Amino acid sequence: MASNNVLFRREGPVVIITLNRPDKMNAINRDVIEDLKKIIDVLETDHSARAIVVTGSGDKSFCVGADLKERQGMNEKDVLVRLESVRNLYLRWERLSLPSVAALNGVALGGGLELALVCDLRIADEGVTMGLPETDLAIIPGNGGTQRLTRLLGLARSMEMILLAKRINALEAQKWGLVNHVSTQGQALKDALAWAHKIAEAGPIAIRQAKKAVLRGLEKSWEEALQWEVECYKPCLYSKDRLEGLKAFSEKRKPNYEGE
Repeated sequence: MASNNVLFRREGPVVIITLNRPDKMNAINRDVIEDLKKIIDVLETDHSARAIVVTGSGDKSFCVGADLKERQGMNEKDVLVRLESVRNLYLRWERLSLPSVAALNGVALGGGLELALVCDLRIADEGVTMGLPETDLAIIPGNGGTQRLTRLLGLARSMEMILLAKRINALEAQKWGLVNHVSTQGQALKDALAWAHKIAEAGPIAIRQAKKAVLRGLEKSWEEALQWEVECYKPCLYSKDRLEGLKAFSEKRKPNYEGE
């Protein structure tokens, strides 16, 4: 399913995706994009998977963004085609029912940070630096960075990061709300896996509907969002998992959720 550029493995219901170009700081090139597309193809129909963790190979970089050496050989049309391809890939990833956790084990810059922003949760090692340096290269963050960062951080912080091409450390990123948790150096992947397995233990219908309620609710007016929440609640209400949760609670045991 994936080549050596992107590694794919399972820990039970948790899928682990690893960008595997450590000699290139896990930069994203055409092959990485094609591998990620194949993985998303599988995950869109894999009902046994319940959470995703994405990380980078080695201990220096999560991902430094686009492979600039490859980009030098591309004309303007090629770049626009690439932007459209990645935009569609990230939208598909974002719309997966599976929650995803980015484990930032090293520097996350440009398109690398944009990839992390596609994920629902972000954990960073304490030594990690992250930023969107595109304006220093006379371009803008073009794979969702200007939009996802602003929705996450608000106008002032996103403008500060983008217009100044500002790089921040993990503790600053946590303070700003860019990452959810800062791990002891070298432990981001371990902590991300712990979070993913915790998610995998919950009712899969509930997790799916909660993610849908939050993300789609952001697009609606206040009253529409509250009604949307009710609509997202209904599949949980009529599920066997809800009854199993109540039964397990009364019997003081761990529930066995089947996603039904």
